[in-house]
Amino acid sequence: MSILILIISTLANLLVLLVIVQAILTFILDPYHPIRRLIDPIVEPMLMPIRRVIPPVAMLDFSPVILIVLIRILSNLLVNLLR
Repeated sequence: MSILILIISTLANLLVLLVIVQAILTFILDPYHPIRRLIDPIVEPMLMPIRRVIPPVAMLDFSPVILIVLIRILSNLLVNLLR
């Protein structure tokens, strides 16, 4: 069980890191940059449903923050169920 908990925690941390990196890179890099083209297909499908429900407010997109909270809640829930 502890290996499964470790895998879930590691994947959740990796996803959170990717969301943070993607949010920062949207301000710095062109959408066609190779790094963005690698990260965007992973993160954008998770952000799009959130953006449909909660649109940007005054040009600020809160969907990455909401996604990070959802990832943390889901990973904590799964880890607690496995313990």
